[in-house]
Amino acid sequence: MGREGGEAGGARDGGAGGDGLPWLMTGGGRGARPCSLLARPARFTGRTLRAEWHAVVVDPVRLLVRRGPAGLLLAFVAAAGVIFFHDVAQHPLGAVWVRRLGGVEAGLPVWLSLLRTPVSLYVPALDLPVWAGITQLFLAFALAELTLGRARTLVVAYTTTLAGTLTARLMIAAGPGWWGFGLPPGCARVLDTGPSAAVVGLFTYLAVVRRAPVVFALTAGSMVWESVAVPNLAGREHLVAVGAAIVLGLLHGRGQRWRAVARSLLTARGTERAPQPSPHPPPTPHTVPTPHTVPAPAPPDHAGKTLAEVPEPALERSCPRVMP
Repeated sequence: MGREGGEAGGARDGGAGGDGLPWLMTGGGRGARPCSLLARPARFTGRTLRAEWHAVVVDPVRLLVRRGPAGLLLAFVAAAGVIFFHDVAQHPLGAVWVRRLGGVEAGLPVWLSLLRTPVSLYVPALDLPVWAGITQLFLAFALAELTLGRARTLVVAYTTTLAGTLTARLMIAAGPGWWGFGLPPGCARVLDTGPSAAVVGLFTYLAVVRRAPVVFALTAGSMVWESVAVPNLAGREHLVAVGAAIVLGLLHGRGQRWRAVARSLLTARGTERAPQPSPHPPPTPHTVPTPHTVPAPAPPDHAGKTLAEVPEPALERSCPRVMP
């Protein structure tokens, strides 16, 4: 009995073999709860990173293999445009024309800023390294073109850039103060060019649509750090581009639903305006029937006949009797 009790006690304390390790792996031990608390976040993190790797890297690479170099046409055009305008701006006369075609400032009229904004995407900023910006530009446009298509890529890039440009006007118009929202009037003469807002917007949009938290954290976090470390106009516009891209990403895929709702509303409004047929026919006016008259027969023609030839009934009708 003593030996059996000792073995049972050893099995409870140390498990099989008495080494004290299996209680960490069994569900009934005291260490199972800490292990499960650590395993669940680890599994969730692993699944998230794996899904993001497939969404951001594996799927675009498969599409690139299927489409070939033609799938990166927009990325090549964007990079070539930046290189072209950078080379032209190195000459004094070229710099003047580049500024006239793509130079955007908050002090310009709105219509002129809207006209120059598409070209300003390819005009590199003066205070940023060109080749590093070209690498980011090519990567952002390549991923967006392969994942979203050319049309949506251009829409997102232009919308985020335009959102930053117009919001900068509001900040300058508000003036200093307003809990850090306003900017001094001197920022109206700062040259606002470069594809950085479009690049930030594309990366943020892809992170929201493809559910890539690492890409989103790197993009949005770096923009927040930039606006805090270097509080300038570009940092503000990058934050606005991030916000606009988040809104566009949340609205992604809901266009068909909105179109269906709008179509149903238009259909309902059209049926309300159209006259509804009455379930009961309208009453017809009561008409009095006219008596049917039969035309009297024409009298027989007895001209040229003697009395003997005329029948007696005809004589009675033509010659009424005289009462004595």
